[in-house]
Amino acid sequence: MMPPKVKESVIRLMTRLAQQHGAVNLSQGFPNEPPSAKVRFALAHAVLSGNVGSGDEESRLSHMTEQGLKDSLVNLLTQSTTTAGSNVATDELNQYSPPMGRADVRHAVSRYYKRLYGYDVSEDNITLTLGATEAVATALRTVSNPGDEVVIFEPFHELYPSQCGIFYLNPVYVTLHASVDGKWHYDYEQLKDAIARKRTKALILNTPHNPTGKVFSYDELKEIVHLCIQNEVYIITDEIYEHMTFPDENGKLREHHLIPKEFPKAVDWTLVCNSIGKSASATGWRLGWCLHPPHLSDLYRGVHDQMVAMAPHPMQYASLAYFTLPEEYFKNELHVRYKSRVSILAEALEEVGFGIVVPEASYYLFADYRGVNELSELPPMEAAMYLMKEVGVATVPGDNFYGKAPDGQNYLRFACCRSLSDVTTAVKRLRAKLTISSP
Repeated sequence: MMPPKVKESVIRLMTRLAQQHGAVNLSQGFPNEPPSAKVRFALAHAVLSGNVGSGDEESRLSHMTEQGLKDSLVNLLTQSTTTAGSNVATDELNQYSPPMGRADVRHAVSRYYKRLYGYDVSEDNITLTLGATEAVATALRTVSNPGDEVVIFEPFHELYPSQCGIFYLNPVYVTLHASVDGKWHYDYEQLKDAIARKRTKALILNTPHNPTGKVFSYDELKEIVHLCIQNEVYIITDEIYEHMTFPDENGKLREHHLIPKEFPKAVDWTLVCNSIGKSASATGWRLGWCLHPPHLSDLYRGVHDQMVAMAPHPMQYASLAYFTLPEEYFKNELHVRYKSRVSILAEALEEVGFGIVVPEASYYLFADYRGVNELSELPPMEAAMYLMKEVGVATVPGDNFYGKAPDGQNYLRFACCRSLSDVTTAVKRLRAKLTISSP
């Protein structure tokens, strides 16, 4: 058997080059602002105390104020100083957790879906994972075998085909095209043919979508669900941008649809992957989860156990503070924060010649650079390196997001999740160094 087809992440390469060249990093999609204070204090409490309090920790953390958590940390630090050299209490939170994750955190995930979506899911069908990346990888290995095929919408996040390569799976691409209506669409017949292939075992669905910002509509999801159930194909969702949907042209906030809730017949065919990384601004915590069908729970947990053993235990505990944040945070704060930054950058990019399809969600701009005088004749990597070295802004070449179609030759991806100060600095540099091509 040939070695798996896996390569180094181009996105993370561009981050390293940004540091080397002093460029504003709009390449890799991670924030540079901290999680909420309450969530950080909960993590510090876990590491310092090593133990949970008595009773219901989810309820205790939900009712505890930031000041209350601060005070508890001061007490812990004082105790650790005054009791130096004496017997230390046993430690739980800095040690192994059960492989599937703490029961109270899985219960908190269950309550999270009930509270925000009205969806009931048993904690027995939830596994805490090493981020959404591992959640997707474990899902792929759970439902497929070497030689099987996986349907992937392109443009895609680079991890999907790479994970297929690790497990000797073959990607089958369905291309999203930018349309004159200002939206990204797939061809139904191409999708139908891909799902109906003899060896297709799974479809990866990232909505809201990276890099286009597309939110798959209810009708599109209905088509996808019907085709997958009809052909006995599992749906593996990646929903890390679920709380970053933007208002439509009528001012109504676009809705992210949870497939098992909207389409009950799909419960046994859907694995929902998610994480706190993007929504909590805690990408370094590597704390994710998967909602899996009951008949796959044991197998999913077995694969997860053998690959990573568990998600980091202190982060599991601290996530209790995240899952109990008020609805205002999830429904109103996140999308407002990132929509403003996307709009600021989009305006500047259009001024210097980039073509923009306004994203419906997430915090990326997938921009056509053919109208930029300095970039129009360059292939994607050279265009990205020109921006890096000559302009001082780091991006990702568009062909990194495609496996079949040539469309990526025209694009660069910008991540607008950095601080407002970083976005503003990038805008100034772009306006100073780039010009729109003459008609």
